[in-house]
This record gives sequence, structure tokens and C-alpha cells, in this order.
Amino acid sequence: MFPLIQRCCFHTPFKLQKLTAPKLLLYGKNKTTCSSLGLRLQRDMCPLSRSPHLSIASVYATKLQGLHTSVPFFKKKAPREYEMKAPGVLKRSMESLKDSPKPALYLSLGALIPFVSIPLSMAIQGTYYPELAFAHIMYGAVTVSFLGGMRWGFALPENSPAKPDWLNLANSTIPPIFACQALLFKDVTQGAVMLVMALGIALHYDVSLLPTYPRWFKVLRVVGTLVMVFSLLATALLKTISEIEQSNSRNEWQSRK
Repeated sequence: MFPLIQRCCFHTPFKLQKLTAPKLLLYGKNKTTCSSLGLRLQRDMCPLSRSPHLSIASVYATKLQGLHTSVPFFKKKAPREYEMKAPGVLKRSMESLKDSPKPALYLSLGALIPFVSIPLSMAIQGTYYPELAFAHIMYGAVTVSFLGGMRWGFALPENSPAKPDWLNLANSTIPPIFACQALLFKDVTQGAVMLVMALGIALHYDVSLLPTYPRWFKVLRVVGTLVMVFSLLATALLKTISEIEQSNSRNEWQSRK
């Protein structure tokens, strides 16, 4: 079927080829001649023939159809490329820790030992110690105060990109205020939640508001903050579990009576 249509559309009769060249020269001279030429062309052409303009339009339609079908193809590739690039960002961020000075890296990792050791020791022994939990909250308050005052040391030098204005100096006092409030709570869970909020504020200051910090320092701050937050939440969880166990033991003891 397709060869028949192609033969009718693109192969005109020999009589049509003879009449096309001389008659087209008369188009500008006489409009009636052109109309008669059009009638004769319609008679001589195959009934299934079409104008050349239609073939050009069909070519354009196929091109547009190709462009239309190519758009979803690229949309499907975009998420795959993003998924392949995402692990690379994490890998480069962790590799940037190699550029950090050894004293800064070792001291920062050493400061995380009390955060990890306190909830880990209570979880291994299966016993909640209120004294250790309070020591954990106190050490976290000291660390948060240090992170807040560190911004003063960054803004005070003359060549520092951060100016010692109200914004930089006043914001550095917010984490110590949260730390002091955490020590005033009698409940360890409330103190842990307050310290988590203070750590989040300090991390936002160091990562977002001060972009001139080196990359290794920002990665170190993110890793350290995650460890401190999870350790504080673990201590609060151990306290909640111990309270639930104590309440269950009391109910059993009362039921036996």
C-alpha cells in the first residue's frame, strides 16, 4: 500500500512534466492562464496524488514527532544521573576531612568520646544511672557554649571576613543561653532536647551564615553535631525505658499484693 501511495504522490505522469515548465512562466502575465493550467494539472495527476507542500508538512510532522518523543526520554535519564552523582557528593565530603589539620581532627574526635561512652556504657550494663546522665547533659552544655563562643574568635580579628557587628556577636550568645537553660531543667529529657536545639542553631551559624569556613571544617562540624545529637537522644531514650520498666515492676508488685 505504501509503495502505491509513494508512486502516486512523487511520480507524476510524463504529460505533467512537459506542461509544468512552460506554463509556470505565464503565471505573472496572465492569471486566467494560470487557472487553466491548474485545472489541467488536476486532470492529469493521479487521483491519489497530493501537493508537494503536504509532503514537506509530513516531513516536519515526523521531525516534530521525534522531538516530542525525545522529551520524556531525557526526563527519564535525569533522575538516574542525579542518583549517580549523589553518592559522589558524600564521598567527596568525607574525603575532605583528609585536608583538615591533624590537631583539629584528633581533638574534635576525642571530644566526642564522652558523648558516645556514657549512653553506650549504660546500654551495655542495662542500667540507667542518673548521675551519668546529668554528667552527659553538663558536658553537652559546655560543648555548646564552646561552639557559640568560637564565633567571637572568628569575628574579632581585623582581617576576618565576618565583622564584629551585632549580628555575629549576638548570635554567638544564643547557644550558651540554651545550654544554661538545659542545666536548669530537673528532667534529663528536657535538658537533652534543649541541647539538641542549641546544637542545631550552632551548626546553622557555622555552615550557612559563615561560608568562608573551609570545607573540611564544615564536614567536621556536621559529623560532630550528628554524633552529639544521637548520643543525647540515646540518653533520653534510656531514661524513658528505665521509667517504663520501673512503672511495670511497681504494677506487678502491687498486683501480687
